[in-house]
Amino acid sequence: MDANKQNSGSSERSVQNEFKDMALGLVSTQSFPAIVGTADMMLKSAGVHLVGYEKIGGGHCTAIVRGKIAEVRLAVETGAQTAKQFGQFISTLVIPRPFPNLEIVLPISSRLSHLTSGGGSHRLSHQAVGLLETRGFPAMVGAADAMLKAADVRLMSYERIGAGLCTAIIRGAVSDVAMAVEAGMFEAERIGELNAVMVIPRPLEDLDQTLPLASCWVEQRQPLRMPINVKEPEKEVVKLPDLQKVKIPIQEEYL
Repeated sequence: MDANKQNSGSSERSVQNEFKDMALGLVSTQSFPAIVGTADMMLKSAGVHLVGYEKIGGGHCTAIVRGKIAEVRLAVETGAQTAKQFGQFISTLVIPRPFPNLEIVLPISSRLSHLTSGGGSHRLSHQAVGLLETRGFPAMVGAADAMLKAADVRLMSYERIGAGLCTAIIRGAVSDVAMAVEAGMFEAERIGELNAVMVIPRPLEDLDQTLPLASCWVEQRQPLRMPINVKEPEKEVVKLPDLQKVKIPIQEEYL
């Protein structure tokens, strides 16, 4: 057992070292649906891993990927083109060999640990993703309500990135998500300002694991309920007979 733990620990460290030796790529946009759509295209265009997102306020979001230098360059180039198509592109960066001190300070260490440990899944994994971003919280809440009433979808969570921008995230079948997002767009425009929308039919596992998830969709083991106070029934005391006064019949054949 100890040998297995030691082997798993050493293999995890080797995978972590493999990730740390890889290049670092960043693409920045000014919308959360745009950065998720950009990250999706980056993952599908090259052999990279999505470390996560960094949100610095003012609507600025950055997708961070790791991989071999050539793969990261390809992913970042694809991400920049995608973000420009969305009209939300800000900047990009590729660092071939990031210094260890940089990795410790940047908010990527926890996601690296998650990648090397194998991650996990939830009950909404592998369903289509719909994102609807508004400027103003009431518009997002109204749009989320309209989306839930328009199709068979589930509200996964919501994301705030500053500058009044907030995004409702839904999951479901592709057709249901598309129908729900369309209904949400009309409601958001009626209430306030619609900023961006995105539908991702088949999210990869890396993308799936970086999206925010409401606690109600996290499967947790329920504790086993045991009775606290257990009283045993009182036992009846039986008085044994005096063996000296008991006559034991003896058959004659044994005499």
